[in-house]
Amino acid sequence: MYITVNGVKLYYETIGSGKPLVMVHCNSMDHKIFRRAAQVLAQRYTVYLPDSRDHGKSQKVKTLHYEDMAEDMLQFIQTLGLEKPVFYGFSDGGIIGLLLAARCPDLLSALIVSGASLRPDSTKDLPLRFFRLWSHVDRSDKMRIMLREPDITDEMLRAIRVPTFVTAGEKDVIKPSHTAHIAETIPGAQLKIFAKAGHTGYIMRSTKIADYILSVLPETN
Repeated sequence: MYITVNGVKLYYETIGSGKPLVMVHCNSMDHKIFRRAAQVLAQRYTVYLPDSRDHGKSQKVKTLHYEDMAEDMLQFIQTLGLEKPVFYGFSDGGIIGLLLAARCPDLLSALIVSGASLRPDSTKDLPLRFFRLWSHVDRSDKMRIMLREPDITDEMLRAIRVPTFVTAGEKDVIKPSHTAHIAETIPGAQLKIFAKAGHTGYIMRSTKIADYILSVLPETN
């Protein structure tokens, strides 16, 4: 299905029934990475799986900005009339979730982010060097956005009021100190580090993140 929000056409799929849960993927991927997780979550939720702008089947754009992508998700939720959805974001999706929850503290019922960054220097040096190199090869703006954005401040994190769960892999590309800082700064946030996991292993084509979400959110959430 397609929906036009914030001046762009986004593709999305849905699965399941129940309370709405929106899942937003990482940079350079699309909603399909959540297929296995969504099947588990669909037992309790109506899962919405959008492709971010310039990703998957959604409309291409010349320049990407996380604030625009957060606005896309705000209008996606509002246009579809989703009441107090749970928001799950992985990597870039996590950045979008943090921006969205900070800007609209009453919009969501819960926020779960995995491998989210606060600034470009949240990424460890070796993968950051790869992003710089690949940005000269990739004609899209996908790598370049990670070199200049986001800029999420402590004030923004403290503005998040919904129950928040912050996750990362033990071997994540995001610096552990930055992940810990997100959890420490958002009021009441909980931190979960997945042992022996990297940035993607417990999320992409896996049910581990779905099992975790179901374990931390009450059935009546």
